Amino acid sequence: MSLITLALSKGRILEDSLPLLERLGMGPAGDIDRLLRVPSQDPNVHLVIIRPADVPTYVEHGAADLGIVGKDVLMEHGGSALYEPLDLDIACCRLSIAAVKGSPYADPGGWPGGRRVRVATKYPEITRHYFAQRGEQVEIIKLYGSMELAPLVGLADVIVDLVDTGNTLRANGLIETGIITRISSRVVVNKASMKMKHAALGDLLARIGSLRA
Repeated sequence: MSLITLALSKGRILEDSLPLLERLGMGPAGDIDRLLRVPSQDPNVHLVIIRPADVPTYVEHGAADLGIVGKDVLMEHGGSALYEPLDLDIACCRLSIAAVKGSPYADPGGWPGGRRVRVATKYPEITRHYFAQRGEQVEIIKLYGSMELAPLVGLADVIVDLVDTGNTLRANGLIETGIITRISSRVVVNKASMKMKHAALGDLLARIGSLRA
């Protein structure tokens, strides 16, 4: 059987993926807290554990045959170079717009005029596309973390970020004013690998799919 390399996203997606991998007999056979490349319980499958934003790149360029990554990352990366055969329905959340409660930008019915609204996000491509479809021109400020702080200190008017329970927003005095899209984790596959390792990957995808049925 061909050796398969599976790229896993660090963080919540990894935590939610582990029970699935165990059921497939592909759980880590090494220390995932220390190692970046880990053998699995299946001798034909190796795991690489990387930042979520890097998963599509590893898979697209063939450093991994397949990967598990959030739909938000795929949308931002542009997933046309990858197969996306399965929605695992894990690590679910939503990509939302949020503003300071009571501010003029907390009204979902409309924003104040006079200048472009400043939007802080780590998803500039998704955000730009979303507002362009609505016919709204915005100024996008790219951040890598602490998104909720941006409107509190006047850096931005609103934010676009992932929301799960909403507790962090509420703790910082922000409210959701709109949902751009629902997010879940997907399996992505390298197109060349799908041809060269068709039998092995086809069997693995069928096994994963059967767990979702």
